[in-house]
Amino acid sequence: MRKSIMATATALAVVATGVAVAGVNLTARPATAALSDVPADCTVFTAAYRTDGQRLSYGYSGRKTSTEAYVNDKLGWVPSAQQQLGGGGSDTEFRSTEYVVHPTNGWLYKMIRHGKLVDGTWRITSLTANQHASGFPATRILAYGYPYLYRVTGSSLYRYTVSATTGALTGKVQLSGAGWNAVKTLVYERSGGTGSAAVDVLIGTKTNGELKEWRINRATPTQISSKILKSSGWASFNSLSTGPCSAHPNGRVLLGITATGTASAHFDAKQTDGVGTDIKGGSLGPLGWTAKAYGQ
Repeated sequence: MRKSIMATATALAVVATGVAVAGVNLTARPATAALSDVPADCTVFTAAYRTDGQRLSYGYSGRKTSTEAYVNDKLGWVPSAQQQLGGGGSDTEFRSTEYVVHPTNGWLYKMIRHGKLVDGTWRITSLTANQHASGFPATRILAYGYPYLYRVTGSSLYRYTVSATTGALTGKVQLSGAGWNAVKTLVYERSGGTGSAAVDVLIGTKTNGELKEWRINRATPTQISSKILKSSGWASFNSLSTGPCSAHPNGRVLLGITATGTASAHFDAKQTDGVGTDIKGGSLGPLGWTAKAYGQ
């Protein structure tokens, strides 16, 4: 389901044990709520940026929360939207490729980060962010599932096709021009079906409190159906991320973060059933997670 690059391996070990690693600003806390509802094998992380442009990672793993910051991981500005495209590496180094949208100049940037573990400290050894495509003003949300990039701006939803070799964007399509201003978070979850019935499945939250699932036909993307998983209780989240549960392969964990720094964790026992009655969990309390977070 959700993907995480190998570079998080050390951080995950830290979260599980509560032991600090030099050079990583990390606070591991036991989650005081939702412990019995979210299995200990569930893991979810989301990227965030402080107002000074320093990148953070907020996480929930092994029933503990964490905040991480790598040395030199500073973009210098806060993206209005961010989406990881992919990455890989080992326990001692990694490379990630992401899209970030500048908050004022209307450009989509392609960002490449290289990280290395040096004397027990994770450091970003190289970070580049180059202008990749214009025409992205007022972008609030990006969601990516190969080969498509979804974008929410104003009340509209757009889809682009991403080149596997260069990352170039083609085939811009406006899928819907109404109602998307009420969507606060949107995350690509999976693809399903075959042929003309193939769909991309996205999950997100709305200002009216709904947790909702959208199914977008790949061949005819203006055909969009949706289901309400939860009818209330999700309006306060500015960020929603989902992650896997290793011992529960059919399930997923959902991490919601509010603007005031409170987080909630929930477990969906069967992610593909389009039903929200089995989603359980609750608040983790005020964690101080006030940096701008992005759904993953």
